[in-house]
Amino acid sequence: MADTLLFNPRTYDPAHFDQETRRLLRATVDWFESRGKRKLIEDYRTRAWLADFIAFAAEEGLFATFLTPASEGEPGQGKRWDTARIAALNEIFGFYGLDYWYAWQVTVLGLGPVWQSDNAAARARAAELLAQGEVFAFGLSEKAHGADIYSTDMLLEPEGDGGFRARGSKYYIGNGNAAGLVSVFGRRTDVEGPDGYVFFAADSRHPAYHLVQNVVDSSKYVSEFRLDDYPVGPEDVLHTGRAAFDAALNTVNVGKFNLCTASIGICEHAMYEAVTHAHNRMLYGRPVTAFPHVRRELTDAYVRLVGMKLFSDRAVDYFRSAGPDDRRYLLFNPMTKMKVTTEGEKVIDLLWDVIAAKGFEKDTYFAQAAVEIRGLPKLEGTVHVNLALILKFMRNHLLNPAEYAPVPTRLDAADDVFLFRQGPARGLGSVRFHDWRPVFDAYAHLPNVGRFREQADVLCEFVATAAPDEEQSRDLDLLLAVGQLFALVVHGQLILEQAGLTSPDEDVLDELFAVLVRDFSAHAVELHGKNSATPQQQRWALDAVRRSVVDDGRSARVWERVESLAGTYEMKP
Repeated sequence: MADTLLFNPRTYDPAHFDQETRRLLRATVDWFESRGKRKLIEDYRTRAWLADFIAFAAEEGLFATFLTPASEGEPGQGKRWDTARIAALNEIFGFYGLDYWYAWQVTVLGLGPVWQSDNAAARARAAELLAQGEVFAFGLSEKAHGADIYSTDMLLEPEGDGGFRARGSKYYIGNGNAAGLVSVFGRRTDVEGPDGYVFFAADSRHPAYHLVQNVVDSSKYVSEFRLDDYPVGPEDVLHTGRAAFDAALNTVNVGKFNLCTASIGICEHAMYEAVTHAHNRMLYGRPVTAFPHVRRELTDAYVRLVGMKLFSDRAVDYFRSAGPDDRRYLLFNPMTKMKVTTEGEKVIDLLWDVIAAKGFEKDTYFAQAAVEIRGLPKLEGTVHVNLALILKFMRNHLLNPAEYAPVPTRLDAADDVFLFRQGPARGLGSVRFHDWRPVFDAYAHLPNVGRFREQADVLCEFVATAAPDEEQSRDLDLLLAVGQLFALVVHGQLILEQAGLTSPDEDVLDELFAVLVRDFSAHAVELHGKNSATPQQQRWALDAVRRSVVDDGRSARVWERVESLAGTYEMKP
């Protein structure tokens, strides 16, 4: 059977998009396929800069079409910032190699402060650079401080004409070797506190911009650069004061969403390779896939991957429907970044346990997938940072629902303008959510959805009666264990919402929730063992442990879907 849940270049036709979007997505797939697997792997192994990829994107107008808001383009060009088609392109880039995705991702980040700016000249300049095929960079991180924007050492000394001279270094800045525009965060030397922040536009080709090094051994150019008396004119200033701080955080809000679909693409390509290899490999006179533990691992990997896709697709709808009175995306965004990417690590680990030494071989995509999948949970904030952010929404989400109009599937050709008008980056504790329970009720006929719902209800009881007290709230180790439990409920909720919109195989859904029940139980046991867990919390944790509902017939049917992936896709040599 053909599996419609996974991306397959041989059958890919994004018919749900407009004609120009379909053409560009298909052209991107065809470009990679025409290069072939040997060239893809050779460039990865030799750390070749992505000049041919950037030239292709420039010729097709790919970045310009997908990353220019409609307000900055000419009518009829098809330019807009459309999260649905951006997500589709993320998946394709991840499928063929994270290096390509990275050049695109840091362009997204570099554009964030520009599209949020009231500086019309800077926006027009950025639109023109995109039309010329340039890439962009986001100059936030520093070697001594990481992404701690409170402590920036990029200093701007005022000059009499309203401009500045910038001095300082930035570190871990993607595309810093080639960016036509680098959005740089710094602070004025004459103003203390948040009022002194400045975001400004720099050009990597300027003589006062000094490229120091690529800090990683990769085709990705993750640069260190230094500005020495770099002239910043009034026309280069994007944001000042608190607005510069908000622009930094809101840019990350936009960009971090891209990590989930890149992770999905990596896992899909690795899945095809792993299942095909295991299906064709004989061990002790039998195919490797005849062994029960192999079937279980490949099935778990498959349903986790399906869950990643369902969650991310539904999160797109909340992103695109967001507004001043609906900021639910602020929870679903770190969820995609943290939960989906760590699920990706689990998928690769399960596949690797099956294919073993094959995963190291230099002629496989899997060898790079196993390395690159590790980076995504660690970019745009670590797992711990995003879990801590997710916790801010837990009580309101679980216990204090609000009424909202239903959010439809958002595949329309619209410009997501609110993403660049998010406003102040605060007030997270006041965000309200719709009731998560009805979607679980709609799937109560699936045994493992019902079992997981029991665990979610017990978590509500924990939050209401045994939540961490003031002293425990300073124990981040304990809180992160609680955050993992809450994240599972949100993950399950959006999976079921998307299932209700797309009607995937219910055997696959029930098998997926069997895995989530096991995950919830494992995190509950972890909470039980935390040093500061109270006796009441320890009892609660053990009471939350459940056994998944076993159905051999269901598992066998899902295995048939997994096995059918063997031989359905292999990249051209």
